[in-house]
Amino acid sequence: MARNMQPIAKRCKALNLSPAAMGYAKKTTNRNPGGNMRKKKSEYALQLTEKQKVKFVYGIMEKQFHMYYEKASRMQGKTGENLLTLIERRLDNVVYRLGFAKTRREARQLTTHGHFTVNGQRVDIPSYLVKVGDVIEVREKSRSSVKFKGLLGEDAPMVTLPKWLTRDKNTLQGTVAAMPARDDIDFPVEEHLIVELYSK
Repeated sequence: MARNMQPIAKRCKALNLSPAAMGYAKKTTNRNPGGNMRKKKSEYALQLTEKQKVKFVYGIMEKQFHMYYEKASRMQGKTGENLLTLIERRLDNVVYRLGFAKTRREARQLTTHGHFTVNGQRVDIPSYLVKVGDVIEVREKSRSSVKFKGLLGEDAPMVTLPKWLTRDKNTLQGTVAAMPARDDIDFPVEEHLIVELYSK
């Protein structure tokens, strides 16, 4: 499976993206402090940067990203918004948003290792798209691990849930209450530039 192994802080700086969008609170880089003092970007460069930003945040490679775009273009409504909400429904992203993982990268790894069930069925495909009513839960076998035990009780980390997901803080279970909307995306992105790039 292809993976993006680029340094987080360095890539975030190149894409003008806060590391917080990746789930990292304190990652920064001091390398090349004047590196952003470049000439004005071309229209193509701006469009490409937006596409690379979304791919990087969600950890998606080019071929899969293009498949999402093709699917979004066939759906009703605005293609750009469809694309973002489609990607937001990925199981690895939902695991991250429910607070079962600290970052999307960690969520993807935990999902691949089969730690979660969807509606009682074990799912180890990070790109699995959830639907309204789906119940995402940590497997019984995985609950005894230190990783998941730390998500319960008084010492459990605070999680800000998007309004399309629900979770009881005393359980390792979450539910998809609605489809994600455009304003549920938790980082700045101008999706119309991605549509313009693919429309050429």
